[in-house]
Amino acid sequence: MAQMLATKASNGFDWIDLAMPTDEEIKQVARQYTLHEASIKDSMQPDHLPKYELFDNYTFVIFRLLAADAVPDADTIQELTNKISIFFNDDYLITVHRSEQWLIDQTKTKRIDTGKCDSTLNLLNALVRESLLTFERPGMKLSEQLDYYEERVFLRQQNSPILRGLYFVKRKIDVIRKLMLLSYEIVDNIDSPEQSNVYTRDLRDLYVRTQTLFDNLSENTAQLLSVYFSLASQRTNETMRILTIFSVFFMPITFIAGVYGMNFRFMPELDWWFGYPSALMLMVAISVAIYLWFKRKGWL
Repeated sequence: MAQMLATKASNGFDWIDLAMPTDEEIKQVARQYTLHEASIKDSMQPDHLPKYELFDNYTFVIFRLLAADAVPDADTIQELTNKISIFFNDDYLITVHRSEQWLIDQTKTKRIDTGKCDSTLNLLNALVRESLLTFERPGMKLSEQLDYYEERVFLRQQNSPILRGLYFVKRKIDVIRKLMLLSYEIVDNIDSPEQSNVYTRDLRDLYVRTQTLFDNLSENTAQLLSVYFSLASQRTNETMRILTIFSVFFMPITFIAGVYGMNFRFMPELDWWFGYPSALMLMVAISVAIYLWFKRKGWL
């Protein structure tokens, strides 16, 4: 569906919004504004990553915002985010998206209806800024989840649900970090030296703050996973150490029991009156000697 959200007569530029456009609507807009076939194709791909591309008569931008209806176990770019494509120059700005976006309505209400937006560059700046803000609150939530898992790991309550939760936290952080890195070119071109102003600098500050947040989350997640596996390995080693100690105690005892369990006819010890208690006392003595040796070595 195509909507005219701003007009050149009222706002100084045209803003055309295409929500879930049909092929015919896209072709009609492409003919009217002479849009390149390659950028049209990119705008219709649902999983395309952020980009900033210059054409002869317009600039093509793709950015992504965090999906409000993402499922808890979402861990891919397409599941976590929605894409908005923008074609713009000084005279017009065209937004293309596959589903209804609150971002469009909110920007129109804040910028167009109030008359605060007098150029397509200002409108682009507002759209990108609102999209970056969608990552801020989820970033804080991921930070809280990371703190929770960190507490559980250091308290040694290790089980598969913790590892599964850590996996999804890490995947979400990695996806958003990737989007932040790919979005740098967009922000850098908006806040170029030729057109820098207080609004574009504010956009860059927001971008840097968001990117720093997710960089820190990524580092903390990697460290937490490393600690988790180290603690798991330590517990395994402790178990193996205890089993090894038990085996050392029982090896000589088993050997003695095996020798006298052969029951050969000419074994003089079998006829001794105190043979059985002597064998038991020998086993106890060997066990005590091993225990004292381990204590002296600091292995117990």
